[in-house]
Amino acid sequence: MNQPKLLDQVRERIRVKNYSLRTEEAYVSWITRYILLHQKTHPRLLTAQDINQFLTFLATKRDLAASTLNQAKSALLFLYREVLGQEVDWIDEVVQTKRPQRVPVVFTREETKQILSQMNGVHGLICRLLYGSGLRLLEALRLRIKDVDFAYQQVVVRDGKGHKDRITVLPVRLHSPLKTHLKKVKIQHNRDLQEGFGRVYLPKALARKYPKAEREWGWQYVFPASRRSTDPRSGIERRHHLYPGTIQKAVKTALRKVGLAKQGSPHTFRHSFATHLIEDGYDIRTIQELLGHKDVRTTMIYTHVLKKGGRGVRSPLDSLMK
Repeated sequence: MNQPKLLDQVRERIRVKNYSLRTEEAYVSWITRYILLHQKTHPRLLTAQDINQFLTFLATKRDLAASTLNQAKSALLFLYREVLGQEVDWIDEVVQTKRPQRVPVVFTREETKQILSQMNGVHGLICRLLYGSGLRLLEALRLRIKDVDFAYQQVVVRDGKGHKDRITVLPVRLHSPLKTHLKKVKIQHNRDLQEGFGRVYLPKALARKYPKAEREWGWQYVFPASRRSTDPRSGIERRHHLYPGTIQKAVKTALRKVGLAKQGSPHTFRHSFATHLIEDGYDIRTIQELLGHKDVRTTMIYTHVLKKGGRGVRSPLDSLMK
């Protein structure tokens, strides 16, 4: 029996580990570039020096961000540890690129109000949820019907960053528009069922345990795509969630309409959620839980945003002019 090609082995192992399609595409891309840079030499024959050469090439010739470089390194670590089964103690010789510490961009309350006033429909509803619940964009798009609890005014985030579940607040002001939206989604789902479709993606373990769940209403996405699409892994035609790029584009359009010079994005609503809660006097530990931060020091960054001026210092010019 012929041995599967290396990249096929990578894909197979990624799917066994239940990584997302986005991760699969990214890892395969980095591993391909790594092999091509070394004239298609098999990775078993390459060393830590070769990995360093690859990452240095990306950093100096491609001028990539630290997070992108770390993703490339993670892809190579996965290749050696998970696919080739090699002990890679020497990988510690490869320097981890540090992300520069930056104060997050935050919208003021008035700016948030102006931007959201320019956003209607599903895009506006999603951004209001990002701001009102502190969700990451993909967390909002991956929400299932069953995870929105109107009675307890909460949203359950499943398998968030770090593969953690958490509970955050569901704004009362979104109850009515969300219910109206879900009625439309329900009609669309019923139509899919009538046409012989209505299936939604489920992680493999859940799909095996609950084989009928993929067509049940509770497992459908809160924000489904307008069209069905074919799953590139299984070949099954399903209705996926909305594409993140459409929301990012809608926010950029709203920023232009408002005339705001800040470089905001959907994630800025999450930063604004945290900052405004701190302004309102909520405990930092509570905000940490709502955001799903592993370390409270990550949440503490928002306290720096609240300081007026540089490090809370009042300029002597202001005192002089007074």
